[in-house]
Amino acid sequence: MTRVWKWNRPVTVREVLEDLQQERSIAYTTVMTVLDNLHQKGWVRRESEGRAYRYEAVSTRAAYAAALMNDAWSQSDNPAAALVAFFGMMSEEQRHALRDAIRIVQGPETPAQAPETPARGREETPAPEGETPPPGPGAASDGGER
Repeated sequence: MTRVWKWNRPVTVREVLEDLQQERSIAYTTVMTVLDNLHQKGWVRRESEGRAYRYEAVSTRAAYAAALMNDAWSQSDNPAAALVAFFGMMSEEQRHALRDAIRIVQGPETPAQAPETPARGREETPAPEGETPPPGPGAASDGGER
């Protein structure tokens, strides 16, 4: 998939093969089999071009990563604890990216908007920089799942 995403356009088996061969020896049939498997799994679509196919990613790399994270998170029996544990593993740079993403999803804040009230009637104070906030009610105290 990395090679298909790299071009961001429909690619042939030959194009992927030639790119991969710059790094290692690989057979045409191996690349063809992998692209066919990706097509069967729904990760790429293909269109016939003469005797060959052109393959194109169905979604972006970012959308794919987001779907993986969502799937993993939804498998948890305690999503809040899973998020706390996940955020605890993040580097400072990743936490900044997360804050930026949240701002984008929430949209611009206008002066007329009132600040949100804490959920479930409990006071929420921001955690000091570099610390993970405590888990909410029902979350495991060690940040792990039970």
